[in-house]
Amino acid sequence: MSRKTFALAVVPWLLAAGLAGCSSGGPAVDVGAQVKFGVDMAKRGLWSEALFRFEQARANGHGSTTVLNNLAVAYEAVGRFDDALVTYRQAVESDPNNRALRQNYSRFLEFYQAFRPKKPAAPAAEPEAGEAPPAANATPSGGMA
Repeated sequence: MSRKTFALAVVPWLLAAGLAGCSSGGPAVDVGAQVKFGVDMAKRGLWSEALFRFEQARANGHGSTTVLNNLAVAYEAVGRFDDALVTYRQAVESDPNNRALRQNYSRFLEFYQAFRPKKPAAPAAEPEAGEAPPAANATPSGGMA
């Protein structure tokens, strides 16, 4: 069999085998590369890009404490404090003995408690039955009649 005939016979099979391996619907994601790139972007202050990379790592099944911690820090940096809180809690739950993680979480809680808007005061109670509601045309105290 000549080389040309051999190539014509084998190449279609190689292509078919290669394409069968790519049938997952999308390119494979290197989670380690996503995390590394995210860290590099964070160091440059490009927090939206860092957040995107950490979210990609998490979406691809890499829910390690490191990814969760990085994701929580990135959420903080872009002002998504509620998401940061949830993510920190997940990370601490998955690795409660991680000292660095607990320190990050503790510092975040100090900030978050001071930042978080206060709960609105409860509305005034309705008048009891038999009590007269305030007059609609009453003048405020100190006002002119």
